[in-house]
Amino acid sequence: MDEADAGELIAGPHAVSAALKVHPEAIDCVWIAQERSDERTHGVAALARAAHVLVRRSPRAALDRLAPGLAHQGVLARRRRVERPREEDLAAHLGRLAEPFVLVLDGVQDPHNLGACLRSAEAAGVHLVIVPRHARAPLSGAAARAACGAAERVPVYEVANLARALRALKEAGVWLVGAAADAPVSLHECALPTPTAWVLGGEGSGLRRLTREACDMLVRIPMFGQTESLNVSVATGLCLYESVRARPAAGPR
Repeated sequence: MDEADAGELIAGPHAVSAALKVHPEAIDCVWIAQERSDERTHGVAALARAAHVLVRRSPRAALDRLAPGLAHQGVLARRRRVERPREEDLAAHLGRLAEPFVLVLDGVQDPHNLGACLRSAEAAGVHLVIVPRHARAPLSGAAARAACGAAERVPVYEVANLARALRALKEAGVWLVGAAADAPVSLHECALPTPTAWVLGGEGSGLRRLTREACDMLVRIPMFGQTESLNVSVATGLCLYESVRARPAAGPR
């Protein structure tokens, strides 16, 4: 099963189903554990066959060897390398949006956190996500599984220069709102400007200095217990949905 080295592995029924629905042409093989025979795996197999994708039944131990460390739940897929959105197309993408709603993640290191952030972004109707190309978690199988299919549905721009991408957002009329524990204004006490790009930093270190200085405003999530900070994926969900709550008439994006 070393043929999986030729592409990127997607792990878990949710992530594989989403990939088969969104980019079936990029999937060339699906593995399902012989030990699983249930409605969820039958659904994955049906999607694969409808897209003329090869389905293989293999022992769970073989899937474990194919994807060491990935919690695949008995379902894996191999995706050919696909081109992600190009950094040079970011300005044009923003120009096509009437009111951009953007998430910027500055240095999230844990792939599970990255995937959870993507999941929250897709659920909240975010149009696109921007991440630095370096010094952050890879868009790996672990991230895709944590995203539960969101990584297939929301465009993720990997940028070489985050400061340049932030300037592109400002030039498109997007306000940069950063989340910082020491910000003077509470998330629940401010009027959020629109269109909005939420900017969140990595685990522990938060926003880097230059990213922080680029923000038009900084807000903090109010904390009432003894916990000093929240997981970045939790903070992302709270911030994004504060924007959704503030615009109830907007409806689905």
